[in-house]
Amino acid sequence: MHSYGRLQVRTDDLSPARWLIRSRTEDGFGTVAGVSAPGFDAYARVLHPAALDERPVPWAEVAAAYGKPLTALSNWHELIGMGRDYVNAQQYGLPGVWDEHPVEGPTPPALARQLMPVLARHTAAADRCWFGVWHGYGTWDFTGVPVFKTPGRDEVLLSGPLADADSPEALHASGWVELPDLWWPDDRAWCLGGDVDLVSTYIGGTEALIADLLETRGLEAFKVCADDRVG
Repeated sequence: MHSYGRLQVRTDDLSPARWLIRSRTEDGFGTVAGVSAPGFDAYARVLHPAALDERPVPWAEVAAAYGKPLTALSNWHELIGMGRDYVNAQQYGLPGVWDEHPVEGPTPPALARQLMPVLARHTAAADRCWFGVWHGYGTWDFTGVPVFKTPGRDEVLLSGPLADADSPEALHASGWVELPDLWWPDDRAWCLGGDVDLVSTYIGGTEALIADLLETRGLEAFKVCADDRVG
């Protein structure tokens, strides 16, 4: 069996993803529940931090520097006064505040490590989790590997304990890391979702989990609704 970090690539049985395939529909594409999964009691949006000299910078600091409010639905490009295609712009950064945009893509490794102990507290199956990684990442050859389909993406199914969710980081000495886009425990107590085009991670779960996330020091998290649009 192939591995992706310490996670195992599943090629024999994709049935653990069947509930996710059924629940995520084209109608929900571009919404919070479409990135995570529908049917949970509550949802959170966790912002990927910007950076200054490789130090994480919360969006709240950037918003304050630009004199703009930060809300649960704020878009990064609007906070910094740039167009939606800001990544291709020539001018970026604000001296003394930030010099790197938030990471686009799945949950960044440092943020993943902050989330993992919180998520572990809210499942009885932290040692048996399932993950989806987008088939389209170019740093791994998934030719011939079966995929499960979600709106807009083909996902390779992985398995392993929650504690190994950040292990693909070791595969990329260059620093370009693709952790799984989707995480869920075997008891489906929650579902974490990200996407190659987003600068936030979305999590569906119980009210207690979402409250825990919002109270966790070092996380910049907001409570959101299942049908809220993502940036």
